[in-house]
Amino acid sequence: MRPWRAAVFAVAGAYFLLPLWAGLRFSLAYNGTGWSLEAYLGLGGQQGFGTAVWLSVQLAAVATVTTLVLMFPTVLYVNLRLPRVRRVMEFVTSLPIVIPPVVLIIGVLDVAPGWLKASPFLLALEYVVLAVPFAYRALDTGIRSIDTKTLVDAARSLGAGPLTTVRRVLLPNLRAAVLSATVLIVALVLGEYTMASLDQFSTFPTWIVLFDQSNSHVSEAASLLSLVLTWVVLLGISMIGRPRASRRRFGVPGRLVGARVWPRETGGPAGSDGGLARVGLPGSVDGRHVVRTGMSMGPAGLEGEPL
Repeated sequence: MRPWRAAVFAVAGAYFLLPLWAGLRFSLAYNGTGWSLEAYLGLGGQQGFGTAVWLSVQLAAVATVTTLVLMFPTVLYVNLRLPRVRRVMEFVTSLPIVIPPVVLIIGVLDVAPGWLKASPFLLALEYVVLAVPFAYRALDTGIRSIDTKTLVDAARSLGAGPLTTVRRVLLPNLRAAVLSATVLIVALVLGEYTMASLDQFSTFPTWIVLFDQSNSHVSEAASLLSLVLTWVVLLGISMIGRPRASRRRFGVPGRLVGARVWPRETGGPAGSDGGLARVGLPGSVDGRHVVRTGMSMGPAGLEGEPL
């Protein structure tokens, strides 16, 4: 490693690790004399701790599912049908970043009905608004990184409906983008304080701030524990997106709507595999024949070939 790189890493490590080390020392000095794990061991029995953690987990789950259900079809439709509206969507989805959360929560509390104000799921809907900029850009980057139009046309020519196309063709190719959006949403919800405090709901961040007034050592222990747990959750989510060793070689699943059979000796018009590898479609080879789906490359990409 070059000296200047080592210096940069050392400065960055000190910037991030020294505050954590200081917080760890403070949390371990629970009784003022020496180090003790009492602050961590008694954290689960503190009043309101379990309720606050469970509420934050519920809000993260609801906000993540709602945001993905709303944004995935929207981003997909804009990229496939309305590419000219992409700039407008980028501007609209950036507004929650520009507008302060205090302004957003005051406006929501002014127009929200009374029954919704009494429900903590109002906070989940507010988190959806905050998560829109991050989810939109993560999904848009993933969709634009693959040839979405070709995949959709190929799935349709194989007889797949819209839901089958999304479930078996697009989602497997966009797993990294969906998981990236999930990581951003979960991190946002587990660390948001302003809206939760103004809504007067005891989420985990607000519990830490309120409990700090009575016992700062336990509050610091809870902060470090939340940091570690959040890191573990995000690491687990990112591990789901890793490719498995048993993943199929061909990444475009579809339904076989027709086939042509050539003798194995001839290998078909495109070679020993019948040209399957060129278009990425599954086929099967037995002892005597090669089976190829009825697809061919045309001027507009993948298109059905009459059988």
